[in-house]
Amino acid sequence: MADLEQQFEQTHLDGIMDELGQANKRLSAEIDRTKAEEKSLNKNFFSDFSINLTNDAETIETAASIQQQQQMLDERANAWQQSSAQLKTVRRLQQNPFFARIDFQEGSEKPETIYIGLGSFTNAQGKFLIYDWRAPISSIYYDGGLGQVTYQTPDGPQTVQVNLKRQFVIANGRIQTMFDTTETIGDQMLLEVLGEKSDTQMKSIVTTIQREQNQIIRDTSAELLFVQGAAGSGKTSAVLQRVAYLLYRYRGNLNASQVIMFSPNQLFSDYIGNVLPELGEQNMVQFTFYQYVTRRVPNIAVQDLFSQFEVVQTPAQKQVAKLKGSLAFFDATKAYATSLEQSGMKFRDIRFRDTVFFSKHRIQEIFYSFNANYHLGNRLSATKERLISMLNRKVESTMKSKWVQEAVEDLSAERIRELQANGPGEFKNSDEEYRFYARKIVMDAFESIQQAIVRNHFLNSRGQYLAFLKSAGKFVDLSAFGLSEAQWQADVDDFLAEFKNRRLAMADATPYLYLYDLMTGRHGERNMRYVFIDEIQDYTPFQLAYLRTSFPKARFTLLGDLNQAIFTKSESHTLIQDVAKLFDPDKTRVIQLTQSYRSTKQVTDFTKAILRSGQAINAFDRQGPLPTISVKADEQALLTELEAQLKVNDAAKQTTAVIAKTLEESEHIFQLMHAAGIAATLIKSENQRLAAGVIVVPSYLAKGLEFDAVILWQANAHFFHEEDERELLYTIASRAMHRLTILASPELSPLLAQVAPELYEKR
Repeated sequence: MADLEQQFEQTHLDGIMDELGQANKRLSAEIDRTKAEEKSLNKNFFSDFSINLTNDAETIETAASIQQQQQMLDERANAWQQSSAQLKTVRRLQQNPFFARIDFQEGSEKPETIYIGLGSFTNAQGKFLIYDWRAPISSIYYDGGLGQVTYQTPDGPQTVQVNLKRQFVIANGRIQTMFDTTETIGDQMLLEVLGEKSDTQMKSIVTTIQREQNQIIRDTSAELLFVQGAAGSGKTSAVLQRVAYLLYRYRGNLNASQVIMFSPNQLFSDYIGNVLPELGEQNMVQFTFYQYVTRRVPNIAVQDLFSQFEVVQTPAQKQVAKLKGSLAFFDATKAYATSLEQSGMKFRDIRFRDTVFFSKHRIQEIFYSFNANYHLGNRLSATKERLISMLNRKVESTMKSKWVQEAVEDLSAERIRELQANGPGEFKNSDEEYRFYARKIVMDAFESIQQAIVRNHFLNSRGQYLAFLKSAGKFVDLSAFGLSEAQWQADVDDFLAEFKNRRLAMADATPYLYLYDLMTGRHGERNMRYVFIDEIQDYTPFQLAYLRTSFPKARFTLLGDLNQAIFTKSESHTLIQDVAKLFDPDKTRVIQLTQSYRSTKQVTDFTKAILRSGQAINAFDRQGPLPTISVKADEQALLTELEAQLKVNDAAKQTTAVIAKTLEESEHIFQLMHAAGIAATLIKSENQRLAAGVIVVPSYLAKGLEFDAVILWQANAHFFHEEDERELLYTIASRAMHRLTILASPELSPLLAQVAPELYEKR
């Protein structure tokens, strides 16, 4: 019976492949024809009618003819774009036409059968042969088993009786395997897909989206969607499918440039870069938070990922960083800015030709001359208007200056021709001629002053931030963060020393920008509709509050694993409560993903045991070897063990990442491997791309990535001894899909002492 069913489905698939082949030919021919017509229209644009402007009637007729020709060109261009988009979908479907079939019945209507794929496809008669996975009806596949299933449509909820759910794995036009299931996605299908090897690019998961992931993807009501997911729970994949779904759902009202994603590092951005194009969508705007900040802080070196991770802080410095990352400091920044409406705003002189043109004292007088109800942004706008007006009034008097007279006398013939391009053909007298050239010269010279006014160069933003830090104790309770005024002022002195050398710690970068935005009345990027932030656990509440103000019209999707905090450490565990204060609780939705799919059961059980608090992490029942721990007396013996493990991994055709805690240690093991003749690629910067074969990578660049096999180099007491490094150890180990090897010398990290011996093999 099963063979007959598969034969029936193969015959159906053959028919679909034939239809897709015909559509490919038809659309290709349409595109060629439309391009030829457009080329011909362009070539003969003015030869198909005569231009006649002799009277009003002829002019109107000529304009109508031009408009008609342009309309025909636009129609051809639109037809070409539509056909091109359809052809891309058809060619994508030819690789893998569909992955699911559903048989269902709506009330007393006759039973229906639909097939689901990566895009919609209709035959020449307009009949749907394949439904896009994002179509409302396709939600049945992801949200329910057999029997009564309710799904959302644009007209409201709809209930149907599902009689069959069938899943396919297709390659080269042949059905490899197929399963009937009573579940949402059958375990067999998951095992097929999850058993695949890792790649240097993330793949789409549309064939295996789980019910809880589908809730993330199709949510259109939450202003804040907070996804807390265990390592390997598919949260990042689900969110990328969410972007694709939103672009499909709001086609025509939403485009990829109105969606922004913040990734943990550039390496990860490259890793996920293929997912949306694979689904037929353009990539959204992508930034790391570091990139987003540094593009707005020119001429200052902002602390990068490497420095953040490698820096060793004193207990007082840790408390200062905690304060600067808090919502209390965010509120303090706002309160300080409000106080500037009365006094304290710092300005710079606007200089011209080595002299003060508008003094900072005069600018300050103007700034505080407006009504008390003027807020900072209004006050600044009014000040700029007054300065521009004063600048314009100075043109006449400056025209009589000696330097202007000399400039007019020294004008070259070529410069005179340039200046006369928009001037009168001739002058009444020499005075008029002088005034014309003098005005041009002064206006050109004043351009730099005008730009300084328009671009707020007269604001002393650096001095203002320093003044805020010095007075911060008036706006925030330092003792609540375990800090005395003396400790705080000592840190301000350290900050000033770095600031003078144009260096800015990441803890200060966001408050610095936020204060500047408050000073200038900046209202954020209001055209952005959706903001996605990955690895949320490594953001401070201040950074998230700042992003909330930077994108005031956007809905936010935040995702992460609070057990994987690398930079914020234990502070991440209060993050949900802090973030909840920034959004309407009635429009906030928190989704927990506890099922881990990335790793085998053995790897998941081991990594879960590293954590102390017994988080709800459920292993998917996919079997593999136990993780191994090897402790050797010295580094050379450890290297021998590493080489032996690489041979085992290679024999299993598994790609391996050797992960060390720091960049320095990564470079060290890479050199040892190189000297031993072991081929590998060292990833030392987030701007590199993942390479095939063995890679060596520091822990903080492995965020969000996954590998067939992971070798954790030197999980010893020296590198992993502090309790707040437990999350880092968990993060590294949970990158492994199939095989995990932990190497240490001369002794194992005490953080691994609590892991039960039956969860690993000791070598």
